[in-house]
Amino acid sequence: MKPRITLLTLGVDDLERAVRFYRDGLGWKTDGIVGTEFEYGAVAFFDLHGGLRLALWPRKSLAHDAGITVTAASSTEISIAHNVSSKAEVDAAMASAAKAGAAVVKPAQDTFYGGYAGYFADPDGHLWEVQWNPHLDITERGEHLMKKRG
Repeated sequence: MKPRITLLTLGVDDLERAVRFYRDGLGWKTDGIVGTEFEYGAVAFFDLHGGLRLALWPRKSLAHDAGITVTAASSTEISIAHNVSSKAEVDAAMASAAKAGAAVVKPAQDTFYGGYAGYFADPDGHLWEVQWNPHLDITERGEHLMKKRG
């Protein structure tokens, strides 16, 4: 198995609310909810940088597809990082998320490694870290390149 992720699926409790948050609140592009003609099929996709796609799928549908029981959601299961190229971009992204309806879990602040970061939770409690790391160079394509240390 190659070390690659092509699709990140977030289980959500209310698909329409989740789509509104990412599409209308954060301004991410989507064709909207598709697959409604199938039981357990309704899903929304968002194209991200580097060929990665984000899917929003009802938790009930995800559990059904995997053959498991729906369990209680927990924000500490995973965090998704959104790296930017400046402290000002961290603040702008955090403000945008809050305006869209995210809960600011930890306001942006200086970090132990010399960076600047904060956390927000989307309406389903998925934890996002927005960070600027002075040791990373963020390219236009969203790639993270380690800066050479002198």
